Amino acid sequence: MATLTKKRKAAMAKYDATKSYELKDAASIVKQISTTKFDATVDIAVRLGVDPKKSTEMVRGTVSLPHGTGRDVRVLVLADPAKCEEATAAGADMAGLDEFVEKIKGGWTDVDVIICTPNVMAKVGALGRVLGPRGLMPNPKTGTVTMDVAKAVKEVKAGKIDFKVDKAGIIHAVIGKASFDAQKLSENAHELIQTLIKLKPSTAKGAYIKSIAISSTMSPGVKVDTRTVQ
Repeated sequence: MATLTKKRKAAMAKYDATKSYELKDAASIVKQISTTKFDATVDIAVRLGVDPKKSTEMVRGTVSLPHGTGRDVRVLVLADPAKCEEATAAGADMAGLDEFVEKIKGGWTDVDVIICTPNVMAKVGALGRVLGPRGLMPNPKTGTVTMDVAKAVKEVKAGKIDFKVDKAGIIHAVIGKASFDAQKLSENAHELIQTLIKLKPSTAKGAYIKSIAISSTMSPGVKVDTRTVQ
């Protein structure tokens, strides 16, 4: 059995790990138990009552967090020159096509989000083996395959995130930074949870939101009372 560090013991002494808290209280506790010297990222894990093996119960989508993620998101746009100019003007960190396609083929993935236009998907599709495992493959369902690249760039920079249920039926997402106040963290989390509720598959049986936990980088997780968010 792993030995708890002093910091871990001190963090767990500040709350009851067996108890579920209201969303804002859980966010406040996470702030208190974040002990990193840097501005830790705050994550949420939502366990859903779905079977990801069934295509009808694959929960996936996007949500614009009202207070953003607090992260400097690096955006690459793959498109023709005219659209690249639009993307750069909208705040894209990088824009181009053939030179980036070749770099990615060589294993380069130093970017957080990739947006492309539909007319270049033939070239981008060939990058699936590199981008797919890293969650970087553009997809129309997440708004990253679009002709309106300027709008897509602005939304991502403002805090739009995409999510997808994993094999265990869990949604993992960033909801902010430890420097955010508890109200902002809880409002970001609430927006995500409400979006998940709207996406509930009609074939899902029993409890849909089974459990929720919030944590920051290297901190223990804090349980959220699911009854307070539905």
